[in-house]
Amino acid sequence: MTTRPIGHSCMPYRLPEYILDGGETGNMPLEDTLVGLALGLLIAFAVYLVLNMKLRYRISKVEAEFRRTWAEQEAGIRKDATERSRYVIKGKIGEHIVPLLQEKFRHVLSDARFIGSPIDYVIFDGYTAIKDGKSEGSIEVVIADIKTGEAQLNRTERKIKEAVQAGRVRWETIEMDS
Repeated sequence: MTTRPIGHSCMPYRLPEYILDGGETGNMPLEDTLVGLALGLLIAFAVYLVLNMKLRYRISKVEAEFRRTWAEQEAGIRKDATERSRYVIKGKIGEHIVPLLQEKFRHVLSDARFIGSPIDYVIFDGYTAIKDGKSEGSIEVVIADIKTGEAQLNRTERKIKEAVQAGRVRWETIEMDS
């Protein structure tokens, strides 16, 4: 008899004995072991197939839900993008048209220079009158930005506004050697 310790060293382990044909005892025959092993593998494979089918079914349901949600939201996203695009275009047009609207733009049109970005206009208020010899007054430099609807200054535009209001503006002549 073969014994080996498992767990506690004082408890021997015996290989199970089976009653074989003819009434004698012995270990399980190889055929029975192989049949048991094959049956276990068959059960494991069947469980795998069932779980795989359930998983595929759940994945298909999630995909269908995702596609439905995507289709529902896509129209809204496209509409929002179109509206934003319209606002941007209206703003760009407004930036160019505002000088023509005398009730909004209180400067001489020829005094204004369109920049576009990061600010819309630099206005040299009084420039045309001095150039045409109609005035000996001074020129005021005005930095202007045109906003439509509920648009507000962006971060960069706010920083430029703060710099102008704080007096961080200077004149610089850049000379080029020929």
